[in-house]
Amino acid sequence: MYLYHFGLQRLPFGLTPDTSYFCELPGHRAALNVLHVALASGEGFIKITGEVGTGKTLLCRKLLADLDALPASQRAMCAYIPNPVLNPHELRIALAHELGLLLDANESEALLARRLELKLLDIAQHGRPVILIIDEAQALPDASLETLRLLSNLETERHKLLQIVLFGQPELNRRLQSERFRQLRQRIAFAYHLPHLSPRQMTAYLAHRMNVAGCSAALPFSAVALFAIALCSRGIPRLGHVLAHKTLIAAFGKGLTRAGWREALAAARDTEDVRQYFSAPYKWLLAGGLSALAIGATAAALIGEKLL
Repeated sequence: MYLYHFGLQRLPFGLTPDTSYFCELPGHRAALNVLHVALASGEGFIKITGEVGTGKTLLCRKLLADLDALPASQRAMCAYIPNPVLNPHELRIALAHELGLLLDANESEALLARRLELKLLDIAQHGRPVILIIDEAQALPDASLETLRLLSNLETERHKLLQIVLFGQPELNRRLQSERFRQLRQRIAFAYHLPHLSPRQMTAYLAHRMNVAGCSAALPFSAVALFAIALCSRGIPRLGHVLAHKTLIAAFGKGLTRAGWREALAAARDTEDVRQYFSAPYKWLLAGGLSALAIGATAAALIGEKLL
């Protein structure tokens, strides 16, 4: 509803992961570097974790796009499982389908495991690595995590037949600390945890998305509004999207070309996750702090005008 008002060509703050909006933030670039180095070195297990909304799925899709953009001679065969709530048999079937195996309806577990191994060997003989990428890995049942470990044991004399990349929430780390998963834990050669964004990084991130969406003028947010969004989102990109979107809606509703701290605070009050995170005393403190910042910013602007 506000595209024309703010000079945009498309919505800048959608929640669907879109690799065209990928921003080269230090944390996300470091995670991609870890992934590329680990996969190039042939490591069996790689793990990327992050809090809900920190961009794991977008990072996952960016990795898939990067791998697909490689020259044909270097391109790996990728198997992608976005919904891993699967028992061991279902997990093997999902991998088999991703690798192009045609299965019988009543195929036994032993035969399925053997056919998978032969398929992986055949792909390896043609010089192509196989990468299994699992999003939301914290949802894998315990037995399926153990199945992944057994799959990672498949190897030739020199190379792993299957490399496995796990994207998951912090709960995955806590589960892997269990004694029963010590063998799997020891096989994870590379791991990275996505950090939250600092206020400066959140500002750069929102500015990047606005630019990709077609904004060629100055950002339609005041400095205080941007700080409020960074503070209320707790550095989580997805929450930053929600708050920035609602802030622009509030500004559009008032006919403003630039959103201020009042619109940002209204967006925060309208967002359930923010309301639940900040208890009542802190919400008043937050409102008071933003008011003080707004007064300070206004005073600085007036002083600047008088000096000019």
